[in-house]
Amino acid sequence: MTENKVHTGRVITKAKKAGEAVSAFQGWNALQEVVSATRECIAIHEVERGKRARLEVYRATEIERIRAGETVLREYFNQVFAERGEVYQELFSRMDAALEAGDNEALSHVVLGIVNVAKTSPLADIGDLSQVRAALDDPDQVWEL
Repeated sequence: MTENKVHTGRVITKAKKAGEAVSAFQGWNALQEVVSATRECIAIHEVERGKRARLEVYRATEIERIRAGETVLREYFNQVFAERGEVYQELFSRMDAALEAGDNEALSHVVLGIVNVAKTSPLADIGDLSQVRAALDDPDQVWEL
């Protein structure tokens, strides 16, 4: 894999001896290099800031998708598994805490727990759980509970 160089440029040599005069040409080259490096630095900063903003929007969108799916799933579990409601409430409380804390490892474990519960539930009769994900992504999906 090749690495992308973030910044390339040329180094302007300084005067060889202390007190040696710097020519107007050297001064002009140094000024151009400072201006060029500054422009490039600002451009890179803007690009990276844009990337961070897009990532934050993506993160917020995905969290809302998770929460929307959570709402439907929580209601389904409440109706189907009323006797085990405390277990599911605790799982979803932990999921909320992991989302708030930004703890992806804890979130992964909690979601795995929810999936394991779903595998032993009437949801397992639906078949492939990836179909559930596709249905959750479909805004026109009608859920009959």
